[in-house]
Amino acid sequence: MEFTHLGRTGLTVSRLCLGTMNFGPHTEESDAHLIMDSAHERGINFFDTSNSYGRDAEGNHKGRTEEIIGRWLAKGDGRRERTVLATKAYAPMGDWPNEGRLSALAIRRAVEDSLRRLGTDHIDLYQMHHIDRDTPWEEIWQAMEVLVAQGKIIYVGSSNFAGWHIAQAQEAAKARHFLGLVSEQSLYNLLDRTIELEVIPAVEHYGLGLLPWSPLRSGVLGGALRKEREGGLVRGGLPHAGEILAANRDRIQAYEDLADELGEHPADLALAWLLSRPVVTAPIVGPRTLGHLDTAVHALDIKLDDDVLARLDTLFPGRRPAPEDYAW
Repeated sequence: MEFTHLGRTGLTVSRLCLGTMNFGPHTEESDAHLIMDSAHERGINFFDTSNSYGRDAEGNHKGRTEEIIGRWLAKGDGRRERTVLATKAYAPMGDWPNEGRLSALAIRRAVEDSLRRLGTDHIDLYQMHHIDRDTPWEEIWQAMEVLVAQGKIIYVGSSNFAGWHIAQAQEAAKARHFLGLVSEQSLYNLLDRTIELEVIPAVEHYGLGLLPWSPLRSGVLGGALRKEREGGLVRGGLPHAGEILAANRDRIQAYEDLADELGEHPADLALAWLLSRPVVTAPIVGPRTLGHLDTAVHALDIKLDDDVLARLDTLFPGRRPAPEDYAW
């Protein structure tokens, strides 16, 4: 396993982050425990979850994923000590006011509930799952400072922030002499490169680690056409993977042909491309089975030369930083 620092911090994390969103809705608890054990065996020490993960199609069982992880950690044998544990808060966890978003009261309640479900006394990376436009940064940072002082969280990260949100957050933290954000989770893959406009420049400027979610775009970049020919189904996502595939069929076919030419699986090629991006700390891989985890780890061994990177840019054009991308 390769390791790196999370952004400008001294925290050492694996170059792959284990995403746990499937634990509960798609992966049984016993299998989830096996996947987490296997991740440790492969050197993956960075696990990501959220307080809202675990819900079924009807929206029930929020928090179940944290509970599954908590029961795994409770097995002991160094599991907690070897894990850099990240979770998130923002999504509504109930129907009453203050059961979601990022008021100081909501943050306090969310942290306490996550600590209880996870069965731990601290969260290593506590992430805001979305920007809360109704809560001032003075309130958010005061709440986070209290949690750091209490030892309940160590680092703070963001997810799905715009570039100017990151700038707002960091300047407000700087004025309080607080470390502020150390990471940003964003949708980033060969098909979705919008964050190259402003989020990635902000991440680079403020020294944040970038944690791309949906690196395979809900399976579209994971050999979707090959699976289709074999009678398999592409896993749905937001927007639906079938719609993405239909709109990009020719490009995806050329992409899969390139993977075949290189002798690599399309999923591994997509992860290898993300790992080649200088600002990326660790793509978040969300295996449903042990087999999915095995294939993801192989991406670390793939080194893409300039010619392959250029061909990928031709298939999936990137974005230049704003304003040069659209002006001069």
